[in-house]
Amino acid sequence: MWLENDKYWSRGEHRLPLLEHEFDTVVVRFGGEIGIKADWTRKLYERRLITNIKAVLKKHAIPHKGLVRRFGRLYIKTAQAEETAEKLSRIFGVSSLSPALETTSNLNDILNLSLHLAGSRFKKGKSFAVRCHRVGKHPYTSQDVCRQVGHSLLAQLSPLNLQVDLTRPEQTLHVEVREDKAYVFTDIVKGAGGLPLGTQPKTVCLLKGDVSSAVACWMTMKRGCPSILIHFENDQLTEKLGVEKIRETARRLMEWSTGFPRKLYVIQQSQGFQTLVQKHPPPVGNLLHKRLMLQIAQGMARMKNAEGIVIGDQLGKKASQTLHAFRMQDEVAKEYPIYRPLVGLYAQDIEEIAQKIGLREMVLQEEESETENKEAQMAVLKLEDIKRIEKKLHIDKMVEDALKSLTVLRV
Repeated sequence: MWLENDKYWSRGEHRLPLLEHEFDTVVVRFGGEIGIKADWTRKLYERRLITNIKAVLKKHAIPHKGLVRRFGRLYIKTAQAEETAEKLSRIFGVSSLSPALETTSNLNDILNLSLHLAGSRFKKGKSFAVRCHRVGKHPYTSQDVCRQVGHSLLAQLSPLNLQVDLTRPEQTLHVEVREDKAYVFTDIVKGAGGLPLGTQPKTVCLLKGDVSSAVACWMTMKRGCPSILIHFENDQLTEKLGVEKIRETARRLMEWSTGFPRKLYVIQQSQGFQTLVQKHPPPVGNLLHKRLMLQIAQGMARMKNAEGIVIGDQLGKKASQTLHAFRMQDEVAKEYPIYRPLVGLYAQDIEEIAQKIGLREMVLQEEESETENKEAQMAVLKLEDIKRIEKKLHIDKMVEDALKSLTVLRV
């Protein structure tokens, strides 16, 4: 039984009614971690998530008629459902999304709409399955919906030569029944997952311009921490990429934090930085340099009320990236913890995340210095030796001057 409609499209000799409007709703599923929180915390996280969603809708000027919040779900009424789902897939705390068609929970309405959608979306000769998720009291079960919709599709779309495969279907029709409404869809767009941005404290992220530092920052953002991006100018990567390239990297990264400040803090490395490295060749100079940068980052954390410092070190990537070296670096930043999200990841894992962020083709992997490797392997540095050298330097003045040299770039 076809719905009454005077608009048709043909598939061979088979004529199917066209949908007057493609999709009118986006089904937004909240991340599983949100649902298992205590009631007060869950509501707080959901409010933050909805605020972030509204910020994205506003930024991209997406018209919508309303947002309906249900347990674990948000239903957005918009005629630009597919575009909206794509934009919202970059919001942390969203598990998945689906452009959908809304109807009533009446089973006949569900059958008719399912027939419409499958008729326009299903491909000929492919296997299919019907899945139903139902919340509330209805005169039918979820199995009833799957069974009756499946029978209707086989009967009414017989020219498509569809076959049922409940284990590994090539195409799936989904029906979500929620109280007096039902939503029919075929696609599930994977979301960013994690926790809503802003539900955890801020962190200071050292953005070097390489893949690793950007991915490390993104991973802490995924856990709900807004990022304060700082970049030290005049390092080797800046010379290769240029400040504008670093700025573009920050811009891409901030696409995942719509609604939060889009700033990149650039710190000019003074002559003192350069002298520090020149007077003390690797591995001593590199360690002194990193300890100085951490002290400056600590000053930024203090200024911005952050709760930690994030860097993109990988354990074992370079001979100088060892647990011993990390301990030597971190000792100088006594006020704030140092987070290294990439320590447990392989290079391939990091590249996959970079591709997801949209950075893989934009940034260069930091090239490994053979000189550093050899000299780092030849010496085991002692903390007391490093502190003895630092006493002869004007470290506090370097930190103060660096924080005064801050340049803020909008990204």
